[in-house]
Amino acid sequence: MSFLSYILPIIKIYLVGLKVLLVQMFSRAFRLPAMPRQDGRVAIVTGGARGIGYEVVRHMAGLGARVIIGGRDEQEGLTAVRRIREEYREAKVEFEQLDLASLQSVRRFVQRFKGRGLPLNILINNAGVMLVPEGRTEDGFEQHLGVNYLGHLLLTWLLLDTLKDCGKRSSCSRVVNVSSSAHRAGRIRLDDLNGSRCYSAHGAYCQSKLALLLFSSRLHDELQDGGFAVTSCAVDPGMVDTALYRHLWSPLRLAQSAVARLLFRTPVEGAATVLYTALSPALEGERGGGYWSNGRREPTSPPTFDPALQLGLREASRRLLGLQ
Repeated sequence: MSFLSYILPIIKIYLVGLKVLLVQMFSRAFRLPAMPRQDGRVAIVTGGARGIGYEVVRHMAGLGARVIIGGRDEQEGLTAVRRIREEYREAKVEFEQLDLASLQSVRRFVQRFKGRGLPLNILINNAGVMLVPEGRTEDGFEQHLGVNYLGHLLLTWLLLDTLKDCGKRSSCSRVVNVSSSAHRAGRIRLDDLNGSRCYSAHGAYCQSKLALLLFSSRLHDELQDGGFAVTSCAVDPGMVDTALYRHLWSPLRLAQSAVARLLFRTPVEGAATVLYTALSPALEGERGGGYWSNGRREPTSPPTFDPALQLGLREASRRLLGLQ
């Protein structure tokens, strides 16, 4: 691996981060308007026990939705459920074991969910890892690719029939994929998605978020072309003060802690656009797709609209997951 191929993703991601910070410094955080009640609707939120995911679960439960937190840490998940029920006595919120680094765990989660015969109106693919040390999931995938992208791809694929069954023209089912502005520094390596030849934690993270965005965009187009009442969009929550940054290089981690108090969004602010795309009546049908940031639809990087890249990524991903 050359020095340039190692250092270039680092430079790119921090330049993107600097731009995001400047935008957040001079712009007001989006405030979620009042959303309609969600009684009778069912949502799954991955990584819903803390940070942005927790605020998403908390708000939807407060609106009457039945929300299932999918997460790896049972104790953390049960604590989140207890806190929400203490705030909203009638909250219908629960925790289910889901490890996105394990395809077997994803399949078991879906099997348990479908076995209950529940509808599914909203799927929020929120969980993620960032800049974790080089390592592999139990299925042999690079960790960023496996958790941020492939785990969510399989989860969505296995739940898609239920989402389609529950979608109505006046009330579409929705898939919300939490991506990142880091996708702008990403590059999809179809011949080396797993990072076997030239690994960079920064490059792997950016690739995983770009892959999730490509998947989200193609899924929405295919659902609309097929006449299904299901939408798919991607959301950039901005730079939010959560535990996601704990794997930064130590000196940068110290700087981040200081800067976060001044310039980062709070988890409530980070959750606002996620909730808007999941719940707003204004985003039905074709209007529900796209890439959203701070309450607005935003342009993305050119690779997002490359049909050859979308198709190549889909086929490569299906081969990795063993999907037909």
